[in-house]
Amino acid sequence: FIRDLLTASVLGDNIYSDIFFVAFKLPNLFRRIFAEGAFAQSFIPSFTASKNKAVFAAHIFILFFFIIFLLTMLIQLFPLYAAKAIALGFDQETLELAAPFVAINFYYLLFIFVVSFLSALLHYKEHFATTAFSTGLLNIAMISALLIAQKKEAAEVVYYLSFGVLAGGLLQLLSHLAMAKKKGMLRLLYGGFKYFKHDKTDLKEDTKRFRKSFFPAIWGNSTAQFSAFLDTWLATFLVTGSISYLYYANRVFQLPLALFAIATSVAIFPRISKYIRHERFKEADKAFYTAFWFLCSLLTFSPIGGYLPSHEFAWLLFERGAFNPADSQNTASVLQMYMIGLLPFGLSKLLSLKLYAEHRQGEAAKIATYSLGGNIILSLALISPLGAMGLALASSLSGLILFVYTLKAYGTQRFLVIISNKNPFWLLLASAILIVILFIFKEMIHDHI
Repeated sequence: FIRDLLTASVLGDNIYSDIFFVAFKLPNLFRRIFAEGAFAQSFIPSFTASKNKAVFAAHIFILFFFIIFLLTMLIQLFPLYAAKAIALGFDQETLELAAPFVAINFYYLLFIFVVSFLSALLHYKEHFATTAFSTGLLNIAMISALLIAQKKEAAEVVYYLSFGVLAGGLLQLLSHLAMAKKKGMLRLLYGGFKYFKHDKTDLKEDTKRFRKSFFPAIWGNSTAQFSAFLDTWLATFLVTGSISYLYYANRVFQLPLALFAIATSVAIFPRISKYIRHERFKEADKAFYTAFWFLCSLLTFSPIGGYLPSHEFAWLLFERGAFNPADSQNTASVLQMYMIGLLPFGLSKLLSLKLYAEHRQGEAAKIATYSLGGNIILSLALISPLGAMGLALASSLSGLILFVYTLKAYGTQRFLVIISNKNPFWLLLASAILIVILFIFKEMIHDHI
């Protein structure tokens, strides 16, 4: 939030802020896909089941690093085409301004893949602190870049921010290398590289299992991220500033989603995978039930806390410097639409956990396709009458589609067993009390403003 606060203050809502958010969007999309559990949820079960873990890990690392390196070099050769692909609504002049920033930011993808790979190995060891902490290093690097560039022209600020992204990626990588060495995982990788040529023929079953689960897991686990990317792509056709409104509002929306839903899923997944692997199903269910009620409680209150005082949030967090009251109002309106989807997106994230642990990635991918298809249709229907608000609302409604289908795949009877273990009445009562308190608070702050 400090990073976004400074970005709003220094850069504001203009063509250059839109350009930076577009340039950062594609590597940031991959960052969220890889770093927020999608890669780990396909890698960890295969790694756990592998009889030759070192060589399997080395094989996956070499394969993915080579592909991502080639993709990065391709972007460096043709940055204008890459910019056009992710910002089709920009005119030629704006695309030419955006192209060099797209090329610079894309280097971050190399860093974040290695970070995510090492993170998955650390998650297997049930060590999560380094990955959680390292996200702060990216923010610190970007904040430092903004502080240095705060009195410079907008185009220079975007350059500073872009190189700040790369500096953050390097810091994240160094922190993961240090912890992987401490936990003995670098030694395991070294052994895998050393014996790779000799033992790689024994990996046929392991790699087949991983390939079968990886792409469905990536697709099925990243609906919210693809929806946000679609929002940005369509917003290039709207008035200047729309991309920035969507970005700032989505950042507020992502806070409870990341703090509660993603963190809970990432932390509990390795344990549930191991329980299922050793046929300890009662312990897996117990861990899952505890996580569900913890998450349900938090995500019941968060949308209320974000929807009612949305304008106050935007005013408090962003309205200073180049960010004016009209920008706050537009951001608040978009935030309200995003908050509608918080509970369904969060619960879908947790419910899909069992699908991945049970190697049902194909079902999850099919569900994600339904959700994303609904998002596309709704976005096209709502963008004209509601603008950026319509894109955010379409994203939230696609979250409801995702939840319904995920619940059906998880099993209605299994879900009713979870519900029967607790009485949800107190959640409804606490929610009603919170609504009243926040409404009073909203009126008080509104009068003060």
